[in-house]
Amino acid sequence: MRMENCAPRLSFVLSFMLMLQCAGAAAQAQEKAEESMPESVIAAPVAAGLPLWEAGLVGGGVTQPAYPGADERANLLLGLPYMIYRGEYLRVDRGTVGVRAIKTRRTEVDVGFAASLGSRAENIEARRGMDDLGTLLEFGPRLRINLGDVPNGRSESRIQFPLRAVFDLNDNLRYRGIAFEPQWVRDTRLPAGWTSSINLGAVFGDQQLVDTFYRVSPAEATVTRPAYNAKSGLIALRASLFVSHLFNPDVRFFSYLRVDSVEGAANRDSPLVRRDIGWSVGLGLAWTLARSERIAKD
Repeated sequence: MRMENCAPRLSFVLSFMLMLQCAGAAAQAQEKAEESMPESVIAAPVAAGLPLWEAGLVGGGVTQPAYPGADERANLLLGLPYMIYRGEYLRVDRGTVGVRAIKTRRTEVDVGFAASLGSRAENIEARRGMDDLGTLLEFGPRLRINLGDVPNGRSESRIQFPLRAVFDLNDNLRYRGIAFEPQWVRDTRLPAGWTSSINLGAVFGDQQLVDTFYRVSPAEATVTRPAYNAKSGLIALRASLFVSHLFNPDVRFFSYLRVDSVEGAANRDSPLVRRDIGWSVGLGLAWTLARSERIAKD
């Protein structure tokens, strides 16, 4: 499948959301890398603490399954400006994009976003003749619980519980259901300014969300695609690896690899499921052009 046929139809809102996600990834890369580098390598204002805000450019690409269980892919290349802000309540950092409502030494509650690419049904053999899968925007609260020792309010290991409403950007923000994604996260500092983060979790969906991915109505049924009533529950098991490297105080690289499995999922038997294992890859570079002299308070 040609890349231009897979790419989602971007709107201003989608571009803005992807910029926020890239900013969150860039912020996570910077904070972890800077913590592992000697102060002689980091500019003095950064070594003394992270700035309240930063602005720059971020670019990269991502490829992912069109939906969990798909054998077709969605791809995107994008370059955008980004903004990192580390306010006491409003934050775009450490993978968080949204409002931080509660923070203690052990727990944190924030409100944030996520987004996933959409695909046209005409480009997905399993869904040909069905409705397109729009670009999905997720919004809602997340509880984070630090595990083990928590020096300076941070822990290398944590569990987190995002609960988010899902909306379709290609269908006038039509409500698509609820997603729940419990996760275990482990951060590791590596030599020479490299850092990594491992994420193990599962994705669950309510009836409306699983219908979006897996239901086949009688009107959509064909000889090779029988009618199917989707069931709420487990959508996929998920494992992710995030790797970042700070080349200097202004330039940083970040990447991720994610593997999804629908083996044992509630809708494994849907005729729209063509592959048990799917993988996603993303690569990017972020270049900081300006930062505040004021230091953020965690």
